[in-house]
Amino acid sequence: MRTLADLGEFGLIERIRERAGSPSSRDVVLGIGDDAAILRPRAGEDSVVSTDACVEGVHFDWSIQSGRSIGRRALIANLSDLAAMGARPVGFTCALAAPPSLALRRFDAVLKGLLEEAQAWSCPLVGGNLTRASRLHMAITVFGAVPRGRALRRAGLAPGDRIFLTGHLGSSALDRLRAIKGGGSLRHIPVPRLEAGRALGRMKGRRACIDLSDGLGGDLGHLARASGVGVEVDPATLPRTRSFTEGCRRLGFDPLELAVSGGEDYELLFGLDSRLSAAALSRRLNALVTEIGVATRNPGVRGLPTESAWRHW
Repeated sequence: MRTLADLGEFGLIERIRERAGSPSSRDVVLGIGDDAAILRPRAGEDSVVSTDACVEGVHFDWSIQSGRSIGRRALIANLSDLAAMGARPVGFTCALAAPPSLALRRFDAVLKGLLEEAQAWSCPLVGGNLTRASRLHMAITVFGAVPRGRALRRAGLAPGDRIFLTGHLGSSALDRLRAIKGGGSLRHIPVPRLEAGRALGRMKGRRACIDLSDGLGGDLGHLARASGVGVEVDPATLPRTRSFTEGCRRLGFDPLELAVSGGEDYELLFGLDSRLSAAALSRRLNALVTEIGVATRNPGVRGLPTESAWRHW
């Protein structure tokens, strides 16, 4: 079995460069191979930057995930941040730390997953770093662009604004619990709502947005606190698939609690002062949109069984 130590640092860099290829985007002047990448902003745009870490034993587990799944999910988490800002992807860097004993086939699988998502969303790998560590760790920085002054932000809600959500809740959490309890592998791969975020950014009026990474309960609290408002949620409206509800019951979990606290949905949670219906918004955003509540003057989140969310400490 070949390992990273067999190939060496410079061999790995060349392997990455060959598989990543040369960016064809007009946003990227210089990609992998120099001391730094060069990006060229377009006229009338603001730059958007986000960083996320993906750490073995914290964010992923080899026993229930393939290397390809790990790579795909790592970039999706970052792309979802761009979606929440209404930005289009420009490129990303990846600082990767790994043990010398890591099997080369595992490294290749992670890289394949990263580059698949990069190609799917026109977000080329433009640089990074390699170093030694006791476990696999990736620190990804993603670069995006948004029309000047039109970025979506968490702050911006006012009492009376309606609260909406794209997609369905809980699929990632249920898939993880199923794999842990049943000894299988993760199958569900979330979709970053980049198209929906950009469409939302083009809408007029008051807007506020966040992506669902830590769970609806916690992220809804972040959105409300950033705007200095409260939120009243109708739990009966929370979008869940029939298979999710049935799967929760088979495994012995409460569907509502898991939908609210599960995390890693990477859907968009947003508020608007628009009178558009959820059906009309679904057409505009090209994604299922559900109205789940309303912003209120009284602080706090009401209507949910829990406001729990993923926390590192």
